[in-house]
Amino acid sequence: MTVFQHRPTLRWLVPLLTAVVLAAGGSAVGVLSATARDGLPHRSASQLLVDVQNARLEGLSGTIVQNADLGLPSLPGVGGAGSSDMSSLVSGSHTLRLWYAGPDRVRLALLGSLGESDLVRNGTDLWLWSSKDKSAQHRTVPRSDGAAGDPGGAAAAMTPQQAADAALKAITPSTKVSTDGTAVVAGRPAYELLLRPRDAGSLIGSVRIAIDGRTHVPTRVQVFAANAPDPAFEVGFTSFDPTTPPASVFTFNPPPGTDVTESGSSHAKDSTGPRGQLGPANGAEPRVVGTGWTSVAVAKVPAGSGAVTGSPTMRTLLQALPKVSGSWGSGHLLRGTLFSALLTDDGRLVVGAVAPDALYAALTVR
Repeated sequence: MTVFQHRPTLRWLVPLLTAVVLAAGGSAVGVLSATARDGLPHRSASQLLVDVQNARLEGLSGTIVQNADLGLPSLPGVGGAGSSDMSSLVSGSHTLRLWYAGPDRVRLALLGSLGESDLVRNGTDLWLWSSKDKSAQHRTVPRSDGAAGDPGGAAAAMTPQQAADAALKAITPSTKVSTDGTAVVAGRPAYELLLRPRDAGSLIGSVRIAIDGRTHVPTRVQVFAANAPDPAFEVGFTSFDPTTPPASVFTFNPPPGTDVTESGSSHAKDSTGPRGQLGPANGAEPRVVGTGWTSVAVAKVPAGSGAVTGSPTMRTLLQALPKVSGSWGSGHLLRGTLFSALLTDDGRLVVGAVAPDALYAALTVR
């Protein structure tokens, strides 16, 4: 079975790869080929996309390092480098361990200087554990049928080449895709794909994706802000073992003294903190204004979520952000190197890889 059709968790491994394709809305494959360094044969961009689509991998493990320099202000309640809180991933440098043995057996550990947080999926059991807080949240989830994440019923029946061709035709307008030689990631030779937006209005300048030369699994993603020499966001393997981990890795038993919250309890329903984050959010689907790299998502914050006026943490966060206003109303602006986000006082959340003016304009589109 293919990695990207029947192993959705592997797509989640390097979430930016999927996010880039979805956000970009388009790409034109360059004719350049990756140079044959590190013993790898020449591959064109279109050939590499077929390789990724056709990759077969039943399991893997490895160490991942993430670096984020998104230009965000210091935010209350968000840890920085060395923190084991999952919210800390928005800034600083972090080390994670990953074990994967199929969509029903996944373990991700965020290693901090003073603790560890683990997300563990084992069959129908899903755990989120914090050693620092001595807390764990557990819920039961449906068993995967192996087809979740399929890009579409028709695409499932296509050959890898047909699926890649269909994807390229569907996303032609807004992105330039080419190869950019090879690299060594986690001690293994890899090809590099380079994605560039055609629209200069995007805050993203380019995305560089390393694809393992042997397994064809993406092993590193680097996102560069426009006109910036260094990546604003990078996530990649520093060690990579393409063999299936033992089943014992996915067995989780809360250590003695752990405060366990079962999904469905009043605590899990009402919490707006980390213990209440395993459940799906309720609310209408966001409306998308524009296309490609400059598209903007406009969503209504669910009533009663407490996100706007509820928790003290959110009130402190809003106070840390600059207040802005216009014909669209007023709100608080979060501006980074790769994206801008606006939370209006009437409960609308607006996000895009664009400058704030584009967010304001999206609010006026009906």
